[in-house]
Amino acid sequence: RCLLPLCLGLFQGVLLLFFALFVTYDEPSAQAEDANLVASQVYSTFPFFQDIQVMLVVGLGLLLTFLPRYGLSALTHNFLLLNFSMQWALVLQGLIHHFHHGQVHLDLHKFLLSEFAAVTVLISVGAILGRTSPCQLLVMATCEVPVYLASEWVIVNCLGVLDVGGTITIHVFSCYFGLGVSKALFWAGQKPLHPRETPTPRSDLMSLVGMLILWVFWPSFVAVLCQPGDAQHRAILNTLLAMSASAVTTVVASSLLERDGKLSPGHLQNGSLAGGVAIGVVADMVMPPVVALALGSLSAMACVLGFRFLTPLLGRKLALQDQCGIHNLHGLPGILGAAASAVVILVASKDTSGSHFSQLSPAGGNASEVVGEEQGDGGVSRQALCQAAGLVVAIGVSLVAGLLTGAALRLPCLARPPERLCFDDSLHFKFQDQVESLGPGSMTEERALALKEQV
Repeated sequence: RCLLPLCLGLFQGVLLLFFALFVTYDEPSAQAEDANLVASQVYSTFPFFQDIQVMLVVGLGLLLTFLPRYGLSALTHNFLLLNFSMQWALVLQGLIHHFHHGQVHLDLHKFLLSEFAAVTVLISVGAILGRTSPCQLLVMATCEVPVYLASEWVIVNCLGVLDVGGTITIHVFSCYFGLGVSKALFWAGQKPLHPRETPTPRSDLMSLVGMLILWVFWPSFVAVLCQPGDAQHRAILNTLLAMSASAVTTVVASSLLERDGKLSPGHLQNGSLAGGVAIGVVADMVMPPVVALALGSLSAMACVLGFRFLTPLLGRKLALQDQCGIHNLHGLPGILGAAASAVVILVASKDTSGSHFSQLSPAGGNASEVVGEEQGDGGVSRQALCQAAGLVVAIGVSLVAGLLTGAALRLPCLARPPERLCFDDSLHFKFQDQVESLGPGSMTEERALALKEQV
């Protein structure tokens, strides 16, 4: 009753104090050249930023509405976690990377990086969607954001991994963090199918609309951190090719796997996006267009086959709960993309491998690596090994941190909902018609518990 507003109010109050004391904007540019440079950066970045906002708030929110009686909660919790995690990441990044002379200078690029940190939380929540309380989700976000920032710094700055679209640092990390949380939180074993867990045609339609929005705007997510010019142009084109191939391949694979050649809405909602996950790590690299098409097709096949065979197997053998199938959409295509990046680097010719494979670092500078003639064959081999090492670090760190976070979420004070009240909006929202229908003679145990949560 009081824990959620108390925690959020305290967080926002502390953030207000932090911003009042330490956060400021850059001084207005006195020189015309500097003012023009700032304007150019804003005009080139903000359209991408807007696209990503639409992806996360509308697209991802609607994608999670496949649960027929949990759509309002999924949309609202997604929106709340985005804002909470973004502000929390702004504070942490400001203290770690941008705290100079007692001040943190805020700009659009820092906002963008904090939004990427929030993406990891939104993906990870998919593994435990519908079975947790808002307080548990906030604690999960509080723990995940600093772990992500630390792992991303190690992978990009220490290992020198090339990952402009966040395939390894975002998708793989968030997937296995979420699975670790799920395993530790639901350690007792596989739960039977909940009565309110089965999608309906209407909820699947809403989720499919979310997929379409994500599909349209995904190139902005991949290309926003590329160096403007050729690298950014390549990233957009490769992403479009990969996602187009994944959409077509998803229809083929789903039709072949389902009876009578019918399509599975779940396959379409996830497999069509798999190409965007896989292509991120190689999007700005110089490679033939056919590589992007092949990677999109392979990632879609891996995603659909994962839903059909791997998810039931992990449920039986490991008692692993994965409500949204994040392992199939983010984990498997992420691993495939990381492997593809090592292969692309190894086979790149000297004429093409000298191009910039670029990502803007958390500190705001250019963390681009030049792989090719300057480094020689040994440098190319080392870079390929770094790609593999980055994948191992992302999986290992996220799994361990997720298991520890999941164990913390089992604390009784975090108000985990009982199983019979999961996947129901009435646990978190007040509906006037429901309250009016609860007469003195209709107070069953479930309705009484739901009403208690509303009050």
